[in-house]
Amino acid sequence: MLIIGITGTLGAGKGTIVDHLVKKKGFQHYSVRGYLLEEIRKRGLPENRDSMVIVANDLRKQNSPSFITDQLYLQAKKTGKNAVIESIRTPGEIASLRTKGKFYLFAVDADPKIRYSRIKQRASETDKVSFETFIKNEQREMSSDDPNKQNLGKCIQRADFVFKNDMTIEELIFQVEIVLKGIE
Repeated sequence: MLIIGITGTLGAGKGTIVDHLVKKKGFQHYSVRGYLLEEIRKRGLPENRDSMVIVANDLRKQNSPSFITDQLYLQAKKTGKNAVIESIRTPGEIASLRTKGKFYLFAVDADPKIRYSRIKQRASETDKVSFETFIKNEQREMSSDDPNKQNLGKCIQRADFVFKNDMTIEELIFQVEIVLKGIE
């Protein structure tokens, strides 16, 4: 079973890579965001980025820095199929997944203005923010000394492959395909 973790900045193209892996390569998709939204609904909280951060940090603090991705890995292991786990946010999640077999971490980033434009187009509930809030949210999640909190900067540094996605979807997928040929 091949496991690909996806990390990166907001609106950079994580979902585009996931869609390609699922639709063209037969991967099963496991979403940290989806997992958190279920928990947010159980707790009766508003479905926004603040709730996602609070719930994620709380689950990690109560259990372990890798708790959420460990839960998703257990779901994936039951199928035995290649899996993509989207939205890796802590170094602990990476460390844990690296112990579980054939694991590679992909990171994706892009210019902030391009990324903001993308999130406005997708218009999910957690994306309805101003550009200033978008940048503020990202800065909050970029680094932390607390192992239970988001540290995107460290996650991107620890990636096996980093994609700079200031390009077309076709160009991004071409880069992903090159990497896949080398690891499959």
